[in-house]
Amino acid sequence: MTTAPQDPSPSKLADEGFDADAMRERYRIERDKRIREDGNEQYIEVTGDFADFVEDPYIAEEIVREPVTDEVEVLLIGGGFGGLQMGAKLRDAGVKDIRLIEKGGDFGGTWYWNRYPGAQCDIEAYVYLPLLEEVGYMPSEKYVRAKEILDYTQRLGRHYDLYEGALFQTEVTGMEWDEPSSRWTVTTNRGDAIRARFVAMANGPLHRPKLPGIPGIQEFEGHTFHTSRWDYEYTGGGPLGGLDKLGDKRVAVIGTGATAIQCVPYVGETAEQLYVFQRTPSSVDVRGNSPTDPEWAKSLEPGWHRHRMDNFNALVSGVPQMEDLVDDGWTDLIGKMMRRFREGAGDSGQSIGEIMEAANFEKMNEIRARVDELVEDPDVGEALKPYYQMFCKRPTFNDDFLPTFNRPNVELVDTDGQGVERITKKGLVVGGKEYEVDCIIFATGFEVGTSYARRAGYEVVGRKGETLTEKWDRGVKTLHGVMSRDFPNCFIMSAIQGGFTANFPHLLDESATQIAYIIDHARTNGHTLVEPTQEGEDAWAATILEKANGGIGGLGGPECTPGYYNNEGKPNPGAIQAGPYGEGSIKFFQLLADWRDEGSLEGLEFSG
Repeated sequence: MTTAPQDPSPSKLADEGFDADAMRERYRIERDKRIREDGNEQYIEVTGDFADFVEDPYIAEEIVREPVTDEVEVLLIGGGFGGLQMGAKLRDAGVKDIRLIEKGGDFGGTWYWNRYPGAQCDIEAYVYLPLLEEVGYMPSEKYVRAKEILDYTQRLGRHYDLYEGALFQTEVTGMEWDEPSSRWTVTTNRGDAIRARFVAMANGPLHRPKLPGIPGIQEFEGHTFHTSRWDYEYTGGGPLGGLDKLGDKRVAVIGTGATAIQCVPYVGETAEQLYVFQRTPSSVDVRGNSPTDPEWAKSLEPGWHRHRMDNFNALVSGVPQMEDLVDDGWTDLIGKMMRRFREGAGDSGQSIGEIMEAANFEKMNEIRARVDELVEDPDVGEALKPYYQMFCKRPTFNDDFLPTFNRPNVELVDTDGQGVERITKKGLVVGGKEYEVDCIIFATGFEVGTSYARRAGYEVVGRKGETLTEKWDRGVKTLHGVMSRDFPNCFIMSAIQGGFTANFPHLLDESATQIAYIIDHARTNGHTLVEPTQEGEDAWAATILEKANGGIGGLGGPECTPGYYNNEGKPNPGAIQAGPYGEGSIKFFQLLADWRDEGSLEGLEFSG
């Protein structure tokens, strides 16, 4: 393995001798070697021969019931934070007739599926968990474990009476508009045919596992599973570790993203041999978790949760605040930028972009220096260093991942950005060398850049008999990301043409507020139908294109290494038009609030 020159220390960044051009060139080289012509097509759909990768291993008891064929006022699709927050807002608006459909065995969404060892939130729980003040709950830690998050989603379901009428272990298979009755008919894999006046689709962006299309992936004769369907029958133990059945197993983990960062330490602790296959290293910052201070919790005043959410969102959006309430790795970069302004960088003739870049260099050098501190083998350490700007890929935070590579039974297999070459009956091949293993664990994340219908698992057929996929194939068009013309009374909860933020439940809160406002207006004024005007959605699509920046909400721009933030390094006009509002989530959320306050509901058409 070739060892690259070491980075300058953070203290040297202020010196005139720091070669920013050389670092930019290193970033470019690392990006270019990872760009693939197939983009998102490098991943295969988990159907057919791979259907077992999406089966639910967590069902304690299968629900047996008769098909449902009733009619409801509002049907919610998805039982994660999106569906729960939507249900909460509708309850607050006085809507009683709600039915919810969820393919998992209970509420939870992403947190129903993600039960792998070490899983926990990487956004501070005091801003990540929604509706904390409304339900009177305080997280036990700054970054709570997956089990607590799952339990909290079920607490929300009980608090807002959303279990009543919920259909779990049920997947939507189709959704079609019936013009004569002005109702949606939603069908499921359980034989249900439910009619609904309004439908809100909270399918979520992180629930459908993706697999890399590695040649020979079907040939492996050992055991395989995806991290979102963790097989504790095979590994033993549970979410807190103790994977005792791996003691005589050779295990491969494919991926070094946010999931692998958390589960690799637990696998490395017990496996006879662990190989970690890496295409692109993550930035791994300090976790620094701590229990919640009861005295601090008692000192909080009403409105603290919203204030803290807004404070965090502002800082990660690059908007300085008087105080950093969260004060973690997500907000540290902005703190570095502000320090540079205070030290006089603002008077040096540098632009804000140049100051921000210098702060980014400083932060990423800290990340790389941390690798040197924690990893004993310098060659392994160099391979684990990320060479790209922070926020090109989702930052990760963990105190145990890097030291795991000091264990004699753990080996990093760095693929120099190319990924695994092929899979054989006995193992995996990289650089012409075969690594024989008993088990392959795919820590390869969820589908993000694929079509909405593919991720949702069903087609939506609108007024003209045209599917949403067919309409959006000509270019995504919505009003504010929540409605699309010719799909009346249908609402979408996603980042599509909306406002991306690192704290996704914050976006869901804003979307739910907007949708509940529109539904309440229609109900209060006796309107049968609501949908965008043609002029309204044309104007919004033009706005999205005009303000586009090439990544998700300012993250993962075209200069970044490939990943789901920038459509695997292959942005295209269609993806850009489907992207979020380019001026960021703060301005987008304010835009929605101003639109509601103005009151004319410009861009919408009500009838009936």
